[in-house]
Amino acid sequence: MTTVRLITTALAIPFVIASAQQQIASTARVCCTKDTTFVVKDSTATKPATVYSLLKPIVIQHARPGDQRGINVFESPKSDNTIPYTGFRLDFGAAFAQEWQGLQHQNAALPNIVAGVNTNQLMTIGHGFNTAVANGYLNAQVAPGIRVAMTSYLSARHHNEAWVKDGYALIDASPIDVPLFNSLMKYMTLKVGHFEINYGDEHFRRTDNGQSMFNPFVGNLITDAFTTEIGGEVYLRTHGFLGMASVTGGEVKGSVETPQARSPAYIGKLGYDKQLTQDVRFRLTGSVYKKDRSASNTLFTGDRGGSRYFDVLENTTSTVTANAWSGEVRPGFSSRVTSFVVNPFVKVQGIEVFGNIETATGKTATEPGYRTWRQLAGEGIYRFADDKLYAGYRYNTVAGSLLGIQNDVNANRYQIGGGWFINPMMLFKLEYVNQKYYGFPVSDIRRGGQFKGFMVESTLAF
Repeated sequence: MTTVRLITTALAIPFVIASAQQQIASTARVCCTKDTTFVVKDSTATKPATVYSLLKPIVIQHARPGDQRGINVFESPKSDNTIPYTGFRLDFGAAFAQEWQGLQHQNAALPNIVAGVNTNQLMTIGHGFNTAVANGYLNAQVAPGIRVAMTSYLSARHHNEAWVKDGYALIDASPIDVPLFNSLMKYMTLKVGHFEINYGDEHFRRTDNGQSMFNPFVGNLITDAFTTEIGGEVYLRTHGFLGMASVTGGEVKGSVETPQARSPAYIGKLGYDKQLTQDVRFRLTGSVYKKDRSASNTLFTGDRGGSRYFDVLENTTSTVTANAWSGEVRPGFSSRVTSFVVNPFVKVQGIEVFGNIETATGKTATEPGYRTWRQLAGEGIYRFADDKLYAGYRYNTVAGSLLGIQNDVNANRYQIGGGWFINPMMLFKLEYVNQKYYGFPVSDIRRGGQFKGFMVESTLAF
């Protein structure tokens, strides 16, 4: 834990890196070229220039790079002709993140005294560094077109100790040399194991604990659709069209107990993703998730990494670990849930527009009727300076019925931010966030709630 903190804290100060580069330049001339290489020339010109790549070599087929090259990559790439099979290969990766938080919060809830403590009194928070987090990645190429992947959270807000997030096999080629199977696998992909389910497209852009390279902002959406489940996915992809069908256990952990309280989860996805011209890319997908019975469904509660906004709208007895999802609003559909989401994405040169239009209906095991929860989010990003810099805006709103609250409630948030890719593996972000809560009863700590302020984040991923 101490090692991770030291590494990621150092990343939070990019000027140290710039200073180090200047010191190198005092004995050699260093320049970063557009093709992501460093060219180092001896100051006396007595030796030929040496070229160093800033990119980690890709040695595993059909894998999303963990660095800047993985931005705007959604499903694992099907066309992968540039990575030849050369036998068994093992590849390691990692992702680290560190934030500096400068937020303030307020509410208007009435006092609620429990055992002499006002549970609606907000914790006093100041400015400072949040807990450093880290991921570890292991990929193995076990046959042509077949790889095994495992992700571990080495440090997280909710779990400080190391533990495995997921592990699965991705099959993009037939394991047996049969012409019919070989032809099918040109269009088909199989994914089996315990994995991050492919519901919607936001989970490809969100921050996953230590991996925040793909999120242009610091925080995820107010209602965060993300979980891992055990099962399988089948993909068909051709000429830009995408179809996916999946059956899973519908819960984070496998169990054979209380079968009367459990049923499979069914997930589907249809979409189109095409590079229309050299400058224009268009993607549109729609996803559905359906689970009829569950002892503990986690479609909207599966993020075990925790929120980036520490201690906001939390009371004086809360802890960073136990109350790890500060700022989120969770609909609480632990027993039954049916959810739909549509995600448009357009990229025109350096301009990106992404949307999330989502409706979920569900209930807990004890509720007599169903509730509905809706979420809208839209963001615009502009990347410039050879994609080394970007600026963006996101607006996010949620509304609907929550357990134990008679009337509908809502919350909204806007985020304004930007980032600087110091190199393809190192990203520095700055964000201003403002989130407000509406319609909550006077007995709820979120009554008249608001948090706002600045977040600074640094991440390294490879």
